Amino acid sequence: MPDLAASPPGAQRVHILGAGPVGLMLAALLQSVRGYSIRLYEKRPAYTRTRMVRLASYVVAESLASYHADRIDGENVEAIFDPEELAEQLTFRQSIRSDLMSLLQEWTRGFCPLNTIEQSLSRLLEGGGPSTVERVAGPVTVDQAIALAGPQDLLIDCTGCKSLLRDQLAPPAEPRTAEPNTLCVRLEYAVVITFLYGQHYACNELCKYHKNVDNTEYKFIPAVDRTCFDGDISHVTGIVNISPDDFERMPSQFDGRLLRRQFPAVARSMDRFIDKIQQESHGEILGDLEVVRIPLNLYRARNATNRAWLPAGASDHGFARARVFLAGDSAIGSPYFQSISLGFECAMCLAGLLARGAPMRETMDRYESYIYKQWLRVYMRSRLIKHNKDIFESVDDPVAVLEKLHIY
Repeated sequence: MPDLAASPPGAQRVHILGAGPVGLMLAALLQSVRGYSIRLYEKRPAYTRTRMVRLASYVVAESLASYHADRIDGENVEAIFDPEELAEQLTFRQSIRSDLMSLLQEWTRGFCPLNTIEQSLSRLLEGGGPSTVERVAGPVTVDQAIALAGPQDLLIDCTGCKSLLRDQLAPPAEPRTAEPNTLCVRLEYAVVITFLYGQHYACNELCKYHKNVDNTEYKFIPAVDRTCFDGDISHVTGIVNISPDDFERMPSQFDGRLLRRQFPAVARSMDRFIDKIQQESHGEILGDLEVVRIPLNLYRARNATNRAWLPAGASDHGFARARVFLAGDSAIGSPYFQSISLGFECAMCLAGLLARGAPMRETMDRYESYIYKQWLRVYMRSRLIKHNKDIFESVDDPVAVLEKLHIY
């Protein structure tokens, strides 16, 4: 590692752990604010993730009305956030450098490979700004991360769902009384299946039903917002609910051949769905299925900063000296929609709060409040999606549907 003591005179040192989309975004935002010395740490030698993503429109919203545009999520946001709070965030977005905002707007209009987003943000950082950004290659351990931060330094964890520091941030209390810092809600087990189809395929809610009507179990539910097109090729992603026993028997990643050989009931459901697509548009599956087995967890950090450590004062622990923040999937995550948009929201909120120059305690309190409100937003939306999925999977069985409905 380089000499971490060297910083421009008077500059606020910022250590950003993780140079994925959120870490890069946060570095780009802070680079535009004078007075920071930023170090961005990344363990990966290159950006290779090709998963297709599209940002939610609220990331580039210019007014409260456009921020509330989503029929479901917009109502949640309006109920949870104060208008003044949202207005302040929208004001900060108007100050974002034009080349960065142009990229964000482009990524809300169409699908883009994740590594393209990462490479674009990296190139933007190379263009420079009022503050310096230094890239540091190689993995960082928990102990190294804690040791990095000197007094009053900022240490921002953007390392994703397997956050490096999240579970280290529980308040310093007696072990028998301390709660884990990660609150996790298991919604279900599933396999995420992705395939390429050699024709234009547009998915909607009626499509989900009619193509699953013969599937009494293991219904493949394509994600409308993750179906994207590249010329005549459609990238289709969806999930299939599986049992805990299925989950234990499946490898973490596999292909369609293994699916058909070892899990024929799941494969038959998938193939029925694909057959109905082919009957309509006469295309072919290109290559094989890509299957990933995952637990669908909804989680948040009970403490998204280290403010509970700061009264310790005389402690030599790094959390008692520096100012620590969790951003993106390190702070909060949901399985049902792409979290990159929410991660960018976190980055913009945190950068906006830091740019205000308010006392750090106020900044930390406001960021904790923001993360909790985003958790409520994500929790409400995820629970609604799960409930709707449960009803959908029983839609041809009125008794089963009625058992899942709670009216009054």
